[in-house]
Amino acid sequence: MAGTVTMYSTTWCGYCRRLKGQMDREGIAYTEVNIEHDPEAAAFVEKVNNGNQLVPTVLFPDGSALPNPSIATVKAVLGA
Repeated sequence: MAGTVTMYSTTWCGYCRRLKGQMDREGIAYTEVNIEHDPEAAAFVEKVNNGNQLVPTVLFPDGSALPNPSIATVKAVLGA
């Protein structure tokens, strides 16, 4: 189940660290992409967030993306 969702993040983002910890505890697999090191990822985050680099932004298997979702929202979108 590796990489069920993609989380766009930065190293300094406290919200990213919190969501990663919650997803780890819930057993939700994710692939992390640091937008500070990946210009294409940064551009994607801006595109889905009206020009803003909001992190964490989570990309789901259905193609939808949400900025800073709660763990409850992540589980709901995944149907968990």
